[in-house]
Amino acid sequence: MNNAYLFVFILSFVLLFVMRKVAKRVGLVDKPNARKLHQGVVPLVGGISIFSTILVGFLLFLPMNDNLSLYLSCSAVLIVLGALDDYYDVSFKIRLIIQAGISLAMIYIGGHSLHDLGYLMGSETIALNEVAGAVITVIAVIGAINAFNMVDGIDGLLGGLASVTFTALGIVFAYNGNEYLATICLLIVTAMLPYIFLNLGFPLGRRFKIFMGDAGSMFIGFTVVWMLIRGTQEPGAVAFKPVTALWLIALPLMDMATIMIRRIRKGQSPFQPDREHLHHICQRIGLSPGATLIFICSMASICAAIGLWADFVGISESIMFSAFLILFTCYFSIISHIWRISSWLNKLKKRQRMTSEQI
Repeated sequence: MNNAYLFVFILSFVLLFVMRKVAKRVGLVDKPNARKLHQGVVPLVGGISIFSTILVGFLLFLPMNDNLSLYLSCSAVLIVLGALDDYYDVSFKIRLIIQAGISLAMIYIGGHSLHDLGYLMGSETIALNEVAGAVITVIAVIGAINAFNMVDGIDGLLGGLASVTFTALGIVFAYNGNEYLATICLLIVTAMLPYIFLNLGFPLGRRFKIFMGDAGSMFIGFTVVWMLIRGTQEPGAVAFKPVTALWLIALPLMDMATIMIRRIRKGQSPFQPDREHLHHICQRIGLSPGATLIFICSMASICAAIGLWADFVGISESIMFSAFLILFTCYFSIISHIWRISSWLNKLKKRQRMTSEQI
């Protein structure tokens, strides 16, 4: 299997270089604007390249079955939708309709849906009937797709957060003996590594920079929620508790929920783009893009580690859920008052500086 990882890594690098040339020829590039502060045009084919790599890798090294075929088919639809959105700026309503359609295919063709939320409230499990399960599954799929789309705002962040989640998933699947799903997760991480290198300008410099594009962020978000649902709901193959899933995607989930609540409070559309995400805020309070990347990915890693630890040692689901709600409440409160907090910290620094100068 080691040869599979090496093959996927090399193929991903090759396809990234091929696709970036094609992207420049057809105009599938990102241009700087009020929200996008990068320099020059950047190819938007990271996601297309990663999906193509994974498709070839899966066909060569994994046994095909109906589940995998459906996953690849749904992913292909999202890749096409994302590429069209990158090129033509597709209406968010059309995107939501297609994402909902993908969710329904996942439910009614693949048989993957949320039907058991676990023991969130105590001693009794929260079981969902068919209708409620379908509705919540559609919301979960659309939410995950858009959560990962929203964090794609600075170099390395989407790839970093996705790598944290897929690595955690690979660990928990391997721990519970599901080598098949663990292999899928680790192959995805392997396919993303060359993209992360080029996205960060390593080792070839900024001239070879490439972006994930909406095609990639949609694909990654869908893949994450597909794995989370399989890992928590699949009969005979449950690998972790439903509440653990919240911890594995804590940062993208909390960022999306917070920004949507704030937009709705302002009377804006929850899907209206802006520069109020966590990565934007971190930079506006003085962190460099690199420091922002390290900070957010570190927080995501800590949350994922807490989730895995709590799942492995048998912490009750109600405690895990309560802890997550407390975490989200703290996160929401801090982000909502970040400018007051930042102002207070700046004043404190000035006082300390003045005191040290007097001494």
